Amino acid sequence: MPLPGIDAVLLDMDGTLVESHAAVERAWKVWAAEYGADPDAVLAVAHGAPAPTTARRFLPDLDDDALLAAAARQLDLQYDDLSDVTAAPGAHELLAVLASRSLPWAVVTSADVRLAKARLGAAGIVPPLLVTVEDIAEGKPAPDGYLHAAAALGVPPTRCLVVEDAEVGVAAGRAAGALTAGLRGVPADLQIADLTELARLL
Repeated sequence: MPLPGIDAVLLDMDGTLVESHAAVERAWKVWAAEYGADPDAVLAVAHGAPAPTTARRFLPDLDDDALLAAAARQLDLQYDDLSDVTAAPGAHELLAVLASRSLPWAVVTSADVRLAKARLGAAGIVPPLLVTVEDIAEGKPAPDGYLHAAAALGVPPTRCLVVEDAEVGVAAGRAAGALTAGLRGVPADLQIADLTELARLL
């Protein structure tokens, strides 16, 4: 059945709209080795969360300046690692459906603007609205990013569909009051196999 009551679609970037999983994991593994953290433990929680949040979790003794430097180092490892970054399966089909239905949409990411534009550019995607971690006070799982996007699009959050591939992102969407769709088996209001399925539902 088509999804009723959806007036805007808010999409996470990494792992949702853009296939960048390998690049994300490479960066966090190198970062973990440099800072003496368990790479498996880091990867278990880093996906979908802002870099400073993860850095603080594993480096709790750092002062604020050192923490920011650690988070910046993690992002530095990702900026130029674009060799295997592509649009997610069904991404362009979904965006075509949104355009045909005149449904507004946005990308809401835990990345900074430099990384977001690099990855979206590599995937051939230009969002009408991009909300990054630099636009908000608190990153996922806080609802700030999705609330910001909904307000910018002029759509109540309760009329938005948030599409995510990480539990931290689904939590942010739910906290914003939006309907959530989960990829990769992530629990959400709606389970979807890929963006092609979502395009058909819309």
